[in-house]
Amino acid sequence: MTTMLDVSYVIASWAQSVGLQQDPFNVVIVGAGNVNFGSEEGPWNHSYRLEQKLGPRLKVVALIDPIFERSTDVLQKKRASFVESAYRDTAMHKTIQDFASVMTPAQKPKLFLIGCPSAYRGSDEPGRDLELQILKLFPNTALFVEKPIASFEVSKAVIVANAIRQANVTCSVGYMLRYLKAVQMMKRIIRDNHLTVMATIARYACAYQSIVKPFWWDKELSGGPVIEQGTHFCDLSRYFGGDVEISTVQAHSVQWNEAPGKLSKIGIDEGQIPQENRIPRVTSANWKYKNGSTGSLTHLATLQGTAYSCEIEVYCDGYLLKLIDPYNEPILHVRRPGSDKEEIYNFKGDDPFLSEISAITDVIEKGSEAAEILSDFEDACKTYELTWAIRLATERTQQTYNK
Repeated sequence: MTTMLDVSYVIASWAQSVGLQQDPFNVVIVGAGNVNFGSEEGPWNHSYRLEQKLGPRLKVVALIDPIFERSTDVLQKKRASFVESAYRDTAMHKTIQDFASVMTPAQKPKLFLIGCPSAYRGSDEPGRDLELQILKLFPNTALFVEKPIASFEVSKAVIVANAIRQANVTCSVGYMLRYLKAVQMMKRIIRDNHLTVMATIARYACAYQSIVKPFWWDKELSGGPVIEQGTHFCDLSRYFGGDVEISTVQAHSVQWNEAPGKLSKIGIDEGQIPQENRIPRVTSANWKYKNGSTGSLTHLATLQGTAYSCEIEVYCDGYLLKLIDPYNEPILHVRRPGSDKEEIYNFKGDDPFLSEISAITDVIEKGSEAAEILSDFEDACKTYELTWAIRLATERTQQTYNK
């Protein structure tokens, strides 16, 4: 089990707000794992962003996780830090049903932060229908759902999307790269110059050595690296290129049992994973968007150490927009008509995780005019559909290659 990071950060505004009379903002966190509480694998840590945004107003009224040992560990670390007041009265429960059965009016949440494995949500099947259960037990409560939105059939995720829309519930999905200032600058350049995107080219190379969750290495549980991880760049590609003509998706892969797929620094015992469930090491996909432009994605589980290498290029007539290292220190290269030189823009300190949390909390408290949620569940279904189309295409071509 990967333990959460220690609370070694400082939030200056927290101390300034202590003692002020402010309405509490109640949150239920589902999942005591890395995406909600941080790890050495990357910058994700939703609880930290909630603390930044809400300060002492934050009250985590419940932490839902079937493994109490994990919940206990994260709560002990939070309670031993300056954010103690946010977690002082946090109740631990194994299911949302357990919490609903004992919830008091003072504990009524404004937001569910859902960061549990996707195998338990995004469907209408019992045990995989977390969002539908929340809609039933906690009506009118906003949802923040981490990607991917599901692990199974796309049609099941669409059922959930329809239910959320019909319930008129505020919902945001964690495609945080849309909130980057660099990404918004790219969108603005395209819009202001009346450009049409001609092609998107995305590359996502992860540092596999630092990924020590057996779940991630088992595509039966995670969906595979494109569905679980490369989904961010599939979504970003769609954000620029538009809807994908799914029938055009083609893909190839390097599998674990092929000579180029041998990895020397895997941090888990892959022998414990059934051979048919082991993930591909490389996935290379391409497609056409419905407007006629083209898109491509290469996902690689090839790097060691901890740093990822990620970038996306967007091409228009006369323009190249290239975003490098969006997770850490985003750098945007822009080439325009009239010059072969690239303009370079740095966006140090930009935190898209904080921006997406800020957006949904502002909408909850002030209404839809206060902020814009850039990814809802319905739109996220289209990204999910693309990632599944890529996985299925690799499996078809691999069968042909093996003959």
